[in-house]
Amino acid sequence: MARLTMQRALEPNWINELFEQERGLQYTRQLLFSTTVELMSVVAVGLRPSLHAAAKACKDLPVSLQALYDKINGISPSLVRALVQGSATRLNEVLAPMLGGRAPMVPGYELRIVDGNHLPASEKRLKPLRGFRGAALQGQSLVVYDPDTDLVVDMLPCADGHAQERTMMQAVQQQAKPGQLWIADRNFSTRSIFCGWQERGSCFIVPEHGRTPSPLELDAMQLRGKIETGIVHEQAVSIENDQGKPIRLRRVELHLERPTEDGDTVIRLLTNLPAWEFTARSVARLYRCCWRIESLFQRLEAVLHSEVASLGHPRAALFAFGVAVMAYNVLAVLQSAVWVAHDLQDSDVELSSYCFADEIRTHYAGMVMAVIPIAWEPYDSMTAAQLAEVLLQIALHANPKSLRKHIRGPKPSAKKGYVSGAVARRHVATARVLKNGLVK
Repeated sequence: MARLTMQRALEPNWINELFEQERGLQYTRQLLFSTTVELMSVVAVGLRPSLHAAAKACKDLPVSLQALYDKINGISPSLVRALVQGSATRLNEVLAPMLGGRAPMVPGYELRIVDGNHLPASEKRLKPLRGFRGAALQGQSLVVYDPDTDLVVDMLPCADGHAQERTMMQAVQQQAKPGQLWIADRNFSTRSIFCGWQERGSCFIVPEHGRTPSPLELDAMQLRGKIETGIVHEQAVSIENDQGKPIRLRRVELHLERPTEDGDTVIRLLTNLPAWEFTARSVARLYRCCWRIESLFQRLEAVLHSEVASLGHPRAALFAFGVAVMAYNVLAVLQSAVWVAHDLQDSDVELSSYCFADEIRTHYAGMVMAVIPIAWEPYDSMTAAQLAEVLLQIALHANPKSLRKHIRGPKPSAKKGYVSGAVARRHVATARVLKNGLVK
């Protein structure tokens, strides 16, 4: 299933045509862009620990290792974005026949969740960084996630690790259209961002920032009832667009029964959703249930090799992250196929991305050695619907119980507090502690 899905998402002819459209100053001489993507996908899935190891294992690499690194160091962010967008579109065509009967999370709307992701500090392999003692940031990305399909549908890479996420939002908003509902965190609570969604006919739910956009209050706060996490109030407010015309919004306040990790007791949401369709309580519940993109970033880091610290050049690191996002989308298609084939909609079984990735890492290399390449060629001519049917047939042989997620209970919160360095550096023998039942 993984091989067939990757074959559709990373089809070489399509990737090479995309490179010619978005290549910028780069060109193709001996090394095809599809070969570069294939090598990086091996690293992203975890079959090889690094790009160097993947290249050394490639028997027919037509260029030197230095030429390969020069190639990925020059890949433009626009090409990475087009790669993620195009592969998501191709996989969505396969998912559509599978999920035809699944109801969307928000009926009548395409849900989009957007958030920024900063890559961690890299190893200081670049010569200008070798004498620097601090952290060298590889860059960041704005990621747009569709929870209905579990696909990342857009990613805007930025090589500047210190750039403000708000400045990147305008390019992402070009993809907004009527009938969509966008959810973001308070970092995107600005007048220009709200007006951008409003002009394109999209709806939004965003927590209000403490200083911006400072909307004008149109009436008094009114009590709207109680939900699972607190008491809900609502108020009509407005902001002005670039032409000075007022835009009417709703401010939904959720007074929490328990403070958040940051100590907040009140969450203020700004939205342009119509009141006749969404009550204040439904808006508060919707934001609470749909804000799941943080767990997506955790899965990318834990399940896939999305953060390659050895790639010090920002463009190379962003390219690696983009390929990892495409690999995550492949896993999402496999999970949907097993979910639909075994009719898990009404069961309590929740599938684990980690288990799927572990199965692929365990068996993929052996399968590639055992199956000759020509055996995969008939699947290239299949339509998206035909491929979806094949995936569902294969998924019937999977065991959902071995791929399920095992959810742990909440960890007890314990404040460690400050101790001296001598206490922190102290060590004990675990065997003696278990024997005596206490730490001496």
